[in-house]
Amino acid sequence: MTSQAADGPESVAATRRSKITPEREQEFFDAVLNQVRECGYEAVTMEGVAASTRCSKSTLYRQWKTKPQFVVAALRSRRRARLAGIDTGSLAEDLREAARATGRWSTHDSELLQALGHAVTGDEELAKALREALIDPEIAALREILRRGVERGEVPRDHPALEYVPAQMFGVIRARPVVDGEYADQEYLVRFVEAAVLPALGLT
Repeated sequence: MTSQAADGPESVAATRRSKITPEREQEFFDAVLNQVRECGYEAVTMEGVAASTRCSKSTLYRQWKTKPQFVVAALRSRRRARLAGIDTGSLAEDLREAARATGRWSTHDSELLQALGHAVTGDEELAKALREALIDPEIAALREILRRGVERGEVPRDHPALEYVPAQMFGVIRARPVVDGEYADQEYLVRFVEAAVLPALGLT
């Protein structure tokens, strides 16, 4: 993502990146991630993204030297906590709302996770970017939801199930396509929270 040229890599990279607008850059990012979902990581090429976005191949190579750099940048552009801001005043309802929110984008993200599954095992930077983009922000937001529930006295601070709630929530998203051949949608995730997560925490 930054040039390795000897005469000031940061200034060279800034010059290169200034040639496209943020909106155009996001268009490139959306295009490469869509192709990853549809074709699989190995099948994605800079040429294919250039064709789909009607730009020259050299435009992409000026910004990102390699496909892994391009995909890493695209993933990091998506880094945001979509569960942040959930606060109904009730831990049980917060978790139901988190399930609904997760169900709205879980299919989209599950497709991306599956498409990148093999590639991330051999690329540490790609694996890190994937985690930073799709997993870490949501886990942090979920832990904040749990922290507030503890502070309100709804769950004891030392309740052993608290540690496992993030794994429950994100594990079922990854597991359902394998077990049932279907993605975990809103309705399924709310039922899962009510049948498995809330009872584990002693909530109704």
